[in-house]
Amino acid sequence: MADILAVLYGCVLKLDPKNPAWAERDRLVYSKGHACAALYAALAEVGFFPVGRLDTFYGDGSTLVGHATHAVPGVEYSTGSLGHGLSVACGMAYAAKQGRASHRVFVILSDGECDEGSTWEAALFASHHRLEHLVAIVDYNKIQSLGRTDDVLRLEPLADKWRAFDWSTSEVDGHDAKALVATLIEAPRVPGRPHVVVAHTVKGKGVSFMEDRLLWHYRSADPAEYARAVAELEGT
Repeated sequence: MADILAVLYGCVLKLDPKNPAWAERDRLVYSKGHACAALYAALAEVGFFPVGRLDTFYGDGSTLVGHATHAVPGVEYSTGSLGHGLSVACGMAYAAKQGRASHRVFVILSDGECDEGSTWEAALFASHHRLEHLVAIVDYNKIQSLGRTDDVLRLEPLADKWRAFDWSTSEVDGHDAKALVATLIEAPRVPGRPHVVVAHTVKGKGVSFMEDRLLWHYRSADPAEYARAVAELEGT
């Protein structure tokens, strides 16, 4: 998620951190709200609030709680109950279309929430209403809460499923910044159709003992593990 968010906030989204409610801004619904630490970091880095405030994350009394909350400047919608984000983004995109607005609406989904019927109901709605300014990004790391997606509920062929729902579809290496920039700046590519980017990612990318391991879906690093992880990331 860190790579995808860096590209979105660094190169793609039309935003004004000094005016979070700017009417012409692009919207980002962060459906996988449990990954909010990365989102808060991105928002701080581009100026929505001071970077030092990140030290309060998950602390008593902090607004930087463990699921994305709209109490934080730059967060459009409180999320974390999976399966709701695409529906909310569809509503935003539909309202924008009715109002003839030109901004785009992005939504970041986990692969696990593609198990949810509400996700596919929203996908039908988006294509039916020709929500061409809607862009979904699926963080496809192939791991969800209790196991690998192939074992819990197989998603393949995931990209073909979106195509069958009449979405314009791209697949990309979710850690390749240049490929992400090229794909997201151009999306949506087909007039009259919503667009989905299936981003193939690796959970814990860049940290040897975390990569592609279910354990780190929940576990926090202890001080020694944290120091080792930072050293590996700084060396990449």
